[in-house]
Amino acid sequence: MLQPPHQPLQVAAVPAQRSPSREDDVGPWHSDAACRSDEAGLFFAPSKEPTAARLAREEAAKRVCARCPVMVDCREHALMQPEPYGVWGGLTAAERRVALARRRRRDIELTTAATAERIAAAG
Repeated sequence: MLQPPHQPLQVAAVPAQRSPSREDDVGPWHSDAACRSDEAGLFFAPSKEPTAARLAREEAAKRVCARCPVMVDCREHALMQPEPYGVWGGLTAAERRVALARRRRRDIELTTAATAERIAAAG
């Protein structure tokens, strides 16, 4: 379980437990995360962080994510949980909210289109 962002984290910005989502049996995805060797503070904001410092820190965290072999797994974890804080899978909390809203809209559009197709085929 993640600690609130105003408290120092004891481990890198990855979940403590998760079943493997990759098809190979090398272990949980987070064991290969690039952020495991980085300071967790890079991925989570300290309280009352100035905007310029936050933006610089988030960009540095995203650079770590960009070289991560499990970035997609991490991002999906953060979107499915949903993780409310920090940089996960190269996305900030605000960017994840936007991605989730887009997914919801897409799902609604797909459902609406499928329903309309069934109605047209039946009628």
